[in-house]
Amino acid sequence: MNFSLPPPTIPHLNRHAAMNKQPAREQQTISTGILLLNLGGPETLKDVEPFLYNLFSDRQIIRLGPFFLQKFIARRIASKRAPQSRANYAKIGGGSPILAITKKQAQALTRALADHGDYMVLPCMRYWPPFADECIDRLLAAGVSRLIALPLYPHYSVATTGSSLVDLENVLARITNPPSLAIIRSWPTQPGYIKALCKRITEGMARSAEQTELVYSAHSLPRQFIDDGDPYVDELKQTITAIEAKTGIQGHLCFQSRSGPVRWLEPSTPDMLRTLAGKGCKSILMVPLSFVSDHVETLYEIDILYRRMARDLGMELRSTPGLNDDPLFIQGLADLILKQEKQAATQAHNTLQQ
Repeated sequence: MNFSLPPPTIPHLNRHAAMNKQPAREQQTISTGILLLNLGGPETLKDVEPFLYNLFSDRQIIRLGPFFLQKFIARRIASKRAPQSRANYAKIGGGSPILAITKKQAQALTRALADHGDYMVLPCMRYWPPFADECIDRLLAAGVSRLIALPLYPHYSVATTGSSLVDLENVLARITNPPSLAIIRSWPTQPGYIKALCKRITEGMARSAEQTELVYSAHSLPRQFIDDGDPYVDELKQTITAIEAKTGIQGHLCFQSRSGPVRWLEPSTPDMLRTLAGKGCKSILMVPLSFVSDHVETLYEIDILYRRMARDLGMELRSTPGLNDDPLFIQGLADLILKQEKQAATQAHNTLQQ
């Protein structure tokens, strides 16, 4: 049996261009570039399989046998999973909206920072264009000398923020005289983020039936990550504590989007639904806690799959809207940037005084 498959013919990981020669600078220079780091997603149904290939090729999040077999096994997995994934994306319009949403976030953040300096804000995706090398090319052409990496993952994990930062740093390492890089590692209790979530929760609970249970659904991880010291779950709990201090409403944490034979974080979202149904629950308000941009996890898994499952269990499930480019959330991102800038200025001042 021949197991070979043709290589992907559309954008994939490790396509970094040779960057020792910097592009020509544009006339108007901007000193600081901001990269909004995110997962990325297939924009069309044809993109689904190569997107999955990119995802499973990343040894930062999953090791598929020896190094030299990673891409071969990734291609097999992508081919096997693509039909079901394409069906899921077809149900939400034929592709992921995450790039369009991240572009709106970048535009809104640029406006929010307009009175504080000249910033160039770009989406920077991990598994589908625009990749880090393309983004760096654009920033260098604009004359940027300083970079701020702002992950759109509030809670740090090696599988999300960690992987994106490794990829970004690898690109910068290929550049002669690269711009400086400042990293905003995570922001689980950022006030604007918490305020935006609280607003959605209080509004959602006000429209829900009495005795509605609040459920926080976060993206799952293999349990081994946490055992190895990943702070993801601890930071999720920090977010929930901050929310409950403001709303006075207690909720249940569970984890979605698990796949594969390893041990995952528990309880899973389907298990949580079954548990609540067994206790006589009739109404659920679900909060997509670790997702700040609508994607297949919110638009399909929560709004279609889990809603249907809840209905079959005799419950009504509603969900809070994605944060996307909500002004409260965007101001929170702007505050993160301004805090980073203030810290950098203070550090520079202290260095000069020494």
